Amino acid sequence: MEMSIKEEAAKLKPLQFQQDDTSLVMGLRAGHVGAGTIFYDKYVRHVQRVVTRVMGVDPELKDITNEVFFQALKSIHSLKEPERLKAWMTQITVFTSRKWIRKRKRKNWLRFFPHEELPEPTVYPDEPGAKNAGKAVRDIIEHMPVEERLIFTLRYMEEMQLSEIAEACGFSIRTAKRRLAQCEKRFKSMAQSDATIATYLEASDKWRNR
Repeated sequence: MEMSIKEEAAKLKPLQFQQDDTSLVMGLRAGHVGAGTIFYDKYVRHVQRVVTRVMGVDPELKDITNEVFFQALKSIHSLKEPERLKAWMTQITVFTSRKWIRKRKRKNWLRFFPHEELPEPTVYPDEPGAKNAGKAVRDIIEHMPVEERLIFTLRYMEEMQLSEIAEACGFSIRTAKRRLAQCEKRFKSMAQSDATIATYLEASDKWRNR
């Protein structure tokens, strides 16, 4: 007689959840004691990093993070490939961030935070002037349409591959490629009017040829 999921999960030790996502998913599905805590501890930084990359420093980061984990736990039984738990969490985080961005009634919410508190984008290397360029990049990103903001931040701040972006956003690779090209074009157009960033664009073969 085959054992039930709960019976199989009961034999797992909490330490295994930290090493093996498949076991962790099994534990979550079975309601194993401690699995939820380990799940949160393992992925909370990843979720918060993606949210911050997409939305900037947000006063509701904790609430957004909690919603991501709520949605994940609610739909954990639908995860077809448990070994790809991290990619699945990225997808849920992207969709949740998109929803929060769209429901915001005001566009200038970042005015409540000094620029010094904003995370530094990694579009440019660390060198004199890069910090000011990072602030300028963040300002441009905040004025991008929601979909373009998501794609741009996932590509240039999370350094995700095109296939990963397509999966996270629910696009085909072809659509992700087309939309990435659009947001790169928009970014260059907006950045050229900023002397701080224009210097970097001119020095980069990639952006000079866009």
